[in-house]
Amino acid sequence: MIPPHTTVILASTFLLAAVNALALAFFRNRVIKRRMTFALVVIGCVLALHVALFVRPTLVSSTTTAVEQLLLALAAINTVVALLFNPWFADRIRDGAPAVVQDAIVVGLFLAVALISINRDSADAFASSAIFAAVLGFALQETLGNAFAGLAIQTEKPFRVGHWVTVAGFDGRVVEVTWRATKIRTKFGNLVTLPNNVVAREAITNYAEPKAPSQLSVDVGASYGAPPNDVRAALMAAAARCRYVLAVPGPEVLLLDFAGSAITYRTRFWIDDYEMEDYATDEVRTAIYYEFARRGIEIPYPIQIEYSRDEVVEEPEKRRERFEALLARVPVLAALFVDGRRALAATAREHTYADREVIVREGAPGNSMFIVYKGEVRITVGKDHEVARTKEGDYFGEMSLLTGEPRSATVVAAGDCTVLEISGDAFREYVTMHPEVIEHLAAAAVERRRELDQSRAAAALSVPEARVSLAHRMRRFFGLE
Repeated sequence: MIPPHTTVILASTFLLAAVNALALAFFRNRVIKRRMTFALVVIGCVLALHVALFVRPTLVSSTTTAVEQLLLALAAINTVVALLFNPWFADRIRDGAPAVVQDAIVVGLFLAVALISINRDSADAFASSAIFAAVLGFALQETLGNAFAGLAIQTEKPFRVGHWVTVAGFDGRVVEVTWRATKIRTKFGNLVTLPNNVVAREAITNYAEPKAPSQLSVDVGASYGAPPNDVRAALMAAAARCRYVLAVPGPEVLLLDFAGSAITYRTRFWIDDYEMEDYATDEVRTAIYYEFARRGIEIPYPIQIEYSRDEVVEEPEKRRERFEALLARVPVLAALFVDGRRALAATAREHTYADREVIVREGAPGNSMFIVYKGEVRITVGKDHEVARTKEGDYFGEMSLLTGEPRSATVVAAGDCTVLEISGDAFREYVTMHPEVIEHLAAAAVERRRELDQSRAAAALSVPEARVSLAHRMRRFFGLE
């Protein structure tokens, strides 16, 4: 005859197995499936133990019965927790009950059932187990502290895997949160493992919440001779050129301080990924340097002690002669009289551009041309199709100078370069006084335009239709017809 308690255990085992099998078959949540699989393995152990006891009845004792009950309790607790804390038909984990929290509930309930089962018939055993639990807790206080801190982190979620955080003096991206520790990877690629009880005690800065963009700032000093509004415009233009800087929310500039040797300005801007902080600030600082240089805004030397600085200032006449010699080598401007090149050289300006910085953009309005004084530039049309590399002494942008047409190509610095910009106003004044040079200028420009059109055709791009002659368009642009 089968003992009553054995019948109850068998009935409970088969019922629990049926519940787990149905959940495994019909529910989509992977966490539920994993826990149901574990429960079925435990139930299999219970059934295996039953078979062994049936074959060898001499093995039946209070101990084996208690083991069966505990295994069955573990399977039941695991099943109930899985069904209560996870969505049945959605493959996700609820924010308030991550896997580590569910594990803690299962372990806690199982230990409670085990203690009740052991101590229900013996007060002495209860006292002994209490002393053992106290000793064990004291010995494992560090480990338990990390475990409970990990539970708090998983429940409160001050950060998630993938967030960029600063904690305990370390900046990095969270790659894993375990029972014992939180692991972050720094900007230098190092993996830092922080015990959870340390993380729980420290202040945490999360750069991914409440929203992903992070704000950075760059401070720079400008001379007192530069009007603040001009400096603000230069800083905004520099930030707008940077690929890491977001357009929305846009950058802003604040006048920060009237310092000892300069007026200090702060450029604040936003980036998508805090991991790119160093690259973004480097890009903004570089853009500011070149933008200031082009606009003639000085970044003063820091003044620590009294000193004198001997600056070599090029005389205006020598500077004009240097520019004039450069203009004489340009085919489009070779037709000008000496006085014409001298007039253009007197108003020409030098600009320095950084590597990959856009000098002119295709389709943008313009009324000036450029001569490469130092370095090299890339000329592209369409979707970054390179048609030429212009080196020292070459030129670009002449069609905008001659006809006022929009820029027909994009020109980008190939390495740091210096270009000479020929003013459209000075050129207009000279052509108006000497209209006879138009035919010579048009002849040189037509050859240049033909080369660009050939490049466009080779790249399968549309070639602008020349509806009227270039000389006619020039006369109309300069108001001579």
